[in-house]
Order: sequence, then C-alpha cells, then structure tokens
Amino acid sequence: MSGSGPIRVGLIGYGLAGAAFHAPLITALDVFALVAVVTSRTDAVAQALPRARVVRDVETVLADPAIDLIVIAAPDAVHASLAQAALAAGKHVVIDKPFVTDPADGAALVALAEARGLMLSVFHNRRWDGDFLTVRRMLDADVLGDIMLAELRWDRFRPAIKTGWREAPGAGLLNDLGPHLIDQAVHLFGMPDAVTGDLAIQRDGAVVEDYFEATLRYGARRVIVSTASVVAAARPRFALHGTKGSFVKYGIDPQEAVLRGGGSPRDPGYGVDADRDHGTLTLADGTTSVIPSERGNWRRYYEQVAVAIRQHSTPPVSAREALDVIDLIARVRQGAAGS
Repeated sequence: MSGSGPIRVGLIGYGLAGAAFHAPLITALDVFALVAVVTSRTDAVAQALPRARVVRDVETVLADPAIDLIVIAAPDAVHASLAQAALAAGKHVVIDKPFVTDPADGAALVALAEARGLMLSVFHNRRWDGDFLTVRRMLDADVLGDIMLAELRWDRFRPAIKTGWREAPGAGLLNDLGPHLIDQAVHLFGMPDAVTGDLAIQRDGAVVEDYFEATLRYGARRVIVSTASVVAAARPRFALHGTKGSFVKYGIDPQEAVLRGGGSPRDPGYGVDADRDHGTLTLADGTTSVIPSERGNWRRYYEQVAVAIRQHSTPPVSAREALDVIDLIARVRQGAAGS
C-alpha cells in the first residue's frame, strides 16, 4: 500500500450493513477507494458504486494484492471464517458487529492479527452516536456525580416476524443490538464485576430471542442494557441517575435513518439530532434543563481506521475490546439459560 495513495477496500456483503452503512461511510472519505464488492446484487452495486467491480466469490478478493482492507458485512455465522481467511491473506480487517459468535473464535483472530501485524477492528459505530457522545461528555464533566443507575435501552415495535437471517436460529436481538448496548456500557464504565441476564421469545412464530435485559454490576452501581420488540411507546434510550442529578434522553440517533433512506454522510445536517429528541437534565434541587445533543458522526470510525492502518496504531475499536463484549454476551446467555 502506498503511503500517499488511497487505502483500497474490498467489501464482503451488500445487504443492509454493507449497502447502507459501510459503503456510504467508506466512499465519503477520500482516504479510501472501494474497489470491489462480493455480492450477487450486481445491479445495486452498479447503480450506487459505479467505480467498484462486483465479485461473486471471496477468494478472488482475498487473492487480489491491490486490496489492503477487507470489510466483512456478511451474516454473523461466517464472520470468524471470513476474518481468518482475510488475515491469513495479509489483509487488514474490519468486521461488522458482532465480532464473532464464539469467544474462542475471537481469541484466535486476535492472536492471528497480532502475529501478522495486521489491523483487526470491529464496527461498533454507536460510540459515535450523538446521544452517546452527549452522555460521555456529561460524565467526563461530572455533571451527574457518581452514577448509581444507568439504563441503555433500544426498543422497537415489530410484532410481526421479518424474514431474513436475523430472525433465524443462531441470531437474535442479543447478537444484533446487544453488542452496541454492551459496548457503550463498557466504554462508559469499564468491565463489570458481574453480569446477569434474561432472554425471552415474546412474539408468535419467533424462534430466537426478541427480548433481552442484562444487568452489569459495578459494586453498588447497576447498568441495565435492554431491547424489546413489542414496545409501541419506547422507553428512554438513555437514563442515567447519579448523586448530583439525572439525565434522560429519548429517541434514536438519526444517522441510520438517513443512510437507509439513501442519504450521504456528507449531507448538510447529517448526524444532527431533532430538537424534540434532546435530553433533559434534572439536578438534585429539582431544576431541569434541555441538553442539546452532540452531533453524531460515524465517519470518525473509518477516519481512525485509516490512521491505524497507516501509522500501525491502535484502531478505534480494538479486537480485544470487541472480544470483551462477546465474552459478556456469552455470560448473559449462560446466566439466562441457568435461571
């Protein structure tokens, strides 16, 4: 890879994650050139990415010496095998969440990447949500004091089963949204002393969990992460309660909706939260104030990936950090199975 030329990217998968998230973010940055996409959706790629060639098999992309970075946006079950093959081929790797489905596979990938001197990172893009950045700013400024209870929730109203691999055996909401919520919790508070969990299948016809709640324990502090599929009136996305006050925030960061709707990360107003979704700070004396959300920007993830590749530095989300999240998910499943 030339130090002055773009980092050449091969994208594996062009479903929701590949088409709506990774491709728009990569092509929004001049430091990257998206040169190949492994998919059967030839027409969709030709329309959205006219400069990228469509490849039907992974082996062709991995064997291409002109490709520097492989981005894996394929179903969860093949993350580990694809990443292993890409690292063995001498490529840097970004994997969409979840990192892997088995912690042992994740540990093997970490060891392989370190042995080969290659960057391996996981797309925990929700660290760059505007609401999360707002929460982190408030904690850094000690606005809320010592946090006793933090709740991170992501509710949906999807009473009907959607077709696709995310509703198939081996998937489920704990693997789908759990990595985002758990990564955010660990990024704010560190690894917990203990974790307990509850999983349920609540909708008729569902075969994987469509509800989960996990409690991360830090001494007296409790951090709850939860997702439910049958919630028409969503609970707060963030609710933090400390010795100086509380912060409550509704609504989901707008970046996903913009990208899924065909918008670009370069659009004016991208990542700006609606006024109605700004959070509320309540201090110990009862006074309240609206706290404007930080501007979200998922591009920062890929900007830092480029720096990590070129400077041989730590990526924005290290594989070891992502492995911690997978270990916690495994512990939640184990605890729920034994309860």
